[in-house]
Amino acid sequence: MDEVGRYLEMGYKAIRAQSGVPGLKSTYGVSGDKLFYEPADANLPTENIWSTTKYLDHVPRLFEKLREKFGFEPHLLHDVHHRLTPIEAARLGKSLEPFRMFWLEDAVPAENQEGFRLIRQHTVTPLALGEVFNSIFDCKQLIEEQLIDYIRTTVVHAGGITHLRRIADLAALYHVRTGCHGATDLSPVCMGAALHFDLWVPNFGIQEYMRHSEETDAVFPHAYTFSGGFLHPGEAAGHGVDIDEKLAAKYPYQRAYLPVNRLEDGTMWNW
Repeated sequence: MDEVGRYLEMGYKAIRAQSGVPGLKSTYGVSGDKLFYEPADANLPTENIWSTTKYLDHVPRLFEKLREKFGFEPHLLHDVHHRLTPIEAARLGKSLEPFRMFWLEDAVPAENQEGFRLIRQHTVTPLALGEVFNSIFDCKQLIEEQLIDYIRTTVVHAGGITHLRRIADLAALYHVRTGCHGATDLSPVCMGAALHFDLWVPNFGIQEYMRHSEETDAVFPHAYTFSGGFLHPGEAAGHGVDIDEKLAAKYPYQRAYLPVNRLEDGTMWNW
């Protein structure tokens, strides 16, 4: 609750709210460092424990409390991290309808795209997907059947600006808007390119913006700025981001893995 309030004070108009789940020791997507979150956190993968039942009971309560405290003006989003089955995601989307979500992200593993038909049959909560997609063919069915509302493909994962424009043009025909992934594992170079894409795309929806650390910003000096809930690409030539190679050399590569996820009985699970 306090963290959502802090981001509102910083000027954010749309906030993705994640929280730990009562009864579970740790949850992927929730960090001790609330400002510079990086999920790849260990030399060897750590383990999180997961319970779908506890999660589905908790999340609607989280957003009920957020709406009670902050009202309906701020846009609220939530990331499921692919952990649910289609019918479970449908149940979650339906239970969140009173809280008017901006979107529900990565509700189910995207390999079974037909699963989104089932979700659509049961909820009007907007759906977002695509940060792991690599081409227009990964999202063709989802877009043409209008099974999602926001496509989250990125410049670096989906063939650069040229191919991302192809995806956006297809999405525009079916009233699907963009919502490009912008996590901290994507460098300021990616953000600079994404902002120029965002200014062009006619069916722009939103741009994810997670702040980089001071060290990262120093290595990648950039022209873009954030103020009042909006990002401005600046006036520098090109994508407006440079790299200080001498400074970068002071930060040698450190291996870091994403956590693995297990059910309470020890079974491996998504993320």
